[in-house]
Amino acid sequence: MKLLKAAIGALTCALIWAAPATGQPRPIAAERRDGQHDFDFDIGVWKTHLRRLVHPLSGSNDWVELDGTTVVRKVWNGRGNLAELETDAASGHLQVLSLRLYDSRARQWSLNTANANSGGLGVPTVGEFKNGRGEFFDQESINGRTVLVRNVWSDISADSCRFEQAFSDDGGKTWEVNWIAVDTRVK
Repeated sequence: MKLLKAAIGALTCALIWAAPATGQPRPIAAERRDGQHDFDFDIGVWKTHLRRLVHPLSGSNDWVELDGTTVVRKVWNGRGNLAELETDAASGHLQVLSLRLYDSRARQWSLNTANANSGGLGVPTVGEFKNGRGEFFDQESINGRTVLVRNVWSDISADSCRFEQAFSDDGGKTWEVNWIAVDTRVK
């Protein structure tokens, strides 16, 4: 009986200390939404118009424009997808692969990209969609400097979308856009 009284006393003290000073119940944290289907809009075949800054973070404003095709297909019942971009540039044939994976516990996506010339996956950008806009971040070494990388998906409709990559070498105070892709669905 002494043990039961001690346990009840300890529990009562814990509840008193845990209660808010206002006497109001503590708000329950809002449940984060399931974003597993956020990339469903991107499944299909797209005509891609690409603008790429030739020398990022150098002060240069020299852009290259390319047109290509992107094919996106679902994997793992929509918890992932695979996007393949192909285009021809003055420097040769460009093939980019993007494997996008959804982490249902974190409720975030990781975007993992590879270029056929290098043959390896880069650093994944991680993030989520809010209000129809996807933002994804990572840190990478560019020209020997560690920089922040931001990928943004916007202007999403049934037949078009925009992808933009930017670098920041000042901790995110300013961003230099270096890759813009506008996709139009092939009917």
